[in-house]
Amino acid sequence: MMSLATFVKERRKLVQLTQKEFAERAGVALTVVRKIEQGKTNLNMEKVNLILKMFGHELVPVPSSSLQKNNCK
Repeated sequence: MMSLATFVKERRKLVQLTQKEFAERAGVALTVVRKIEQGKTNLNMEKVNLILKMFGHELVPVPSSSLQKNNCK
């Protein structure tokens, strides 16, 4: 399963944006993007969803029993 940090960093680089440019477009502070990409765990879910929205995703509760190791990329 891909971590949130890896997902955001890889997608941001794919669209060729710096952390600062990405933060501005997502409407969050630069520190939010940095914390996510560093794998910090104390995050504001609303801010995380603003970041994920840039890629057409969002955080939602999913039963862990429905997750498969290779199905979350």
